[in-house]
Amino acid sequence: MNNDSTRPVVALTLGDPAGIGPELIARLLARSDVREQANIVLVGDPWLWAEGQRVAGVEVATTPVDSLAQVRGRAKAERPAFLAMHTVAPEQVHVGQAEAAGGASVLKVLDACMDGTRAGYVDAICFAPLNKHAMKLGGLRHEDELHHFAEYLGVQGYFCEFNTLEGLWTSRVSSHVPLKDAASYLSVERIQAAATLIYRSLQANGVERPRVAVAGFNPHNGDGGTCGREEIEVIAPAVAALNAAGLPVVGPFPADTIFLRARDGELDAIVTMYHDQGQIALKLLGFSKGVTVQGGLPIPITTPAHGTAYDIAGQGRADVNATANAFAIACRMGRALHASRGTHTSAAA
Repeated sequence: MNNDSTRPVVALTLGDPAGIGPELIARLLARSDVREQANIVLVGDPWLWAEGQRVAGVEVATTPVDSLAQVRGRAKAERPAFLAMHTVAPEQVHVGQAEAAGGASVLKVLDACMDGTRAGYVDAICFAPLNKHAMKLGGLRHEDELHHFAEYLGVQGYFCEFNTLEGLWTSRVSSHVPLKDAASYLSVERIQAAATLIYRSLQANGVERPRVAVAGFNPHNGDGGTCGREEIEVIAPAVAALNAAGLPVVGPFPADTIFLRARDGELDAIVTMYHDQGQIALKLLGFSKGVTVQGGLPIPITTPAHGTAYDIAGQGRADVNATANAFAIACRMGRALHASRGTHTSAAA
């Protein structure tokens, strides 16, 4: 029987209690090929895990643990560990509704997983879809979960979400901000940081020389300045600075055609200027497959790129593909972190 000390520990969470997350995780862990990829620990409320299995129509055996410190080194690799937390009561959850109790539950579970990662007990986190509105009702003080992660983990440098789809990655210069404010986030420094971060992250994931392109901001790339000057005054100088630093980044290219190059296999990554510039394209190319990677953090954190799907929650109709892809990336990145940490366990078996 395999000893799980040689494999990364990946923590899974159930996501928003009122969404499709519990069903997705049940479907995911019902697959033997998934269970073989890592030493898995599921973290969440027992009643919610039972409900997810019921909705998915599956039963998944788990091994109870009392703490994340007990996960690494377990002998029974075929069964995920289960760390029970009691964060929300069944009567506080109404399927398909964003509520404070559900948002607070998500925060408590994610914080516990991050604590485990900082302590060296967990190598990566993959969380099921959450709802930002519910999280803000439940105590989130930031614009999104990434900013919460960054503060919690003490990140000082640049960070941003990556969205990935079958080998294509995107990063953003601005993210969850009103569109009217997006232009104010454009700077040579932020574009350089977004491009450098995704370039280095792709290298860490095995792409030796990533092909990275930068999108423009205005219609038709600004039409030579007649439709906006950000391309001339900010974006092109950022690309030039990146080239001078040794990164073979190209652009800017018009945002309405740059994804055609990616679709045709010419690019590994695109640096976008704001949220929907990349999200619309990726979700059109493969809504049920996309993954969000929390870039710039000291630990790997991934999630499916879609949301909580309140409209189909509890109906047994959730598509697990994006969650499986997110889990696979978490395993790959967690394996790299685990290797860098060595085989030290600091844990009770």
